[in-house]
Amino acid sequence: MNTWHGIITSSPNIMMGKPTIKGTRITVELVMEKLSDGMKTDELLQAYPHITELQVQACLAYALDHLKFDVEYSLVS
Repeated sequence: MNTWHGIITSSPNIMMGKPTIKGTRITVELVMEKLSDGMKTDELLQAYPHITELQVQACLAYALDHLKFDVEYSLVS
């Protein structure tokens, strides 16, 4: 999947404007945190049965699109 449009949304009235899966209060941040902590997609879907694999993929696509435009890089020595 290469698009997140129509799946990820943001509203100042929902989760303080953080990007969320449309129709839920599940933030992209939460999905990314769970995956980065080692949770597998199937485990995530079991923990949050009202979201789909397509929506999880949309979170990844959203994060990737926003990282592509990040122009500040820090080097650790």
